[in-house]
Amino acid sequence: MYRFIELKDMRFKAFEKAISEINKHRLPGLEAQLKMAPSFRKQLMEQYKEDRKTAKLAAVLALFYPSNEGDTLLVLIMRKSYKGVHSAQIGFPGGKPEPEDANFKETALRETSEEVGVPSDKITVLRDLSSIYIPPSNFQVHPFIGLSHETLSFTLQASEVEAVLEIPLTDFMNDHSEVLSNVLSEDGVSYEVPAFNLNNHIVWGATAMMLMEIKTMLNKIFKKIA
Repeated sequence: MYRFIELKDMRFKAFEKAISEINKHRLPGLEAQLKMAPSFRKQLMEQYKEDRKTAKLAAVLALFYPSNEGDTLLVLIMRKSYKGVHSAQIGFPGGKPEPEDANFKETALRETSEEVGVPSDKITVLRDLSSIYIPPSNFQVHPFIGLSHETLSFTLQASEVEAVLEIPLTDFMNDHSEVLSNVLSEDGVSYEVPAFNLNNHIVWGATAMMLMEIKTMLNKIFKKIA
């Protein structure tokens, strides 16, 4: 895997060129996702086996963009606190399809615009990623990866988003960001789970699993150009 020191000089222009190869690579899929799966995920999958047949649908966007200094950043959001399973969690911009959305890509772009104020015309969607089922909320999520070619400013949807996290690519790709953390499951039991520590926030569950697929693909691309 690529270490921090090998990426320290990869500015956004170089990243932009490298990631243009992403469609040439097979999706790592479940094999990569499971590296960040909690130990109780298989139990949840079996528990929600029937519910999955009628799962609600959603789409999210992993958006990379340049900082003012020309470094590469990834946007994540902190959800508002509410009475629900994803209260105050870290995730990607995204949400449920609306009738006007032609496909999941349009859903991801519209939701990103609504939640963090980045217009769709400032985003190039590079490809879809492997969909993932989230048992506690019974959602089947369709992720996409995209680029904005300019530095972004954000306008938060006050009812949905508490904060934006701007994650440096070098921190995300640094293997030291992969940690073990204790979390409470839906039944109130404490579990140790694999997670990312990004900007001093613990990112686990489905978001971490999607991030691991992205990281696995980027590692392959960076190795090819090294």
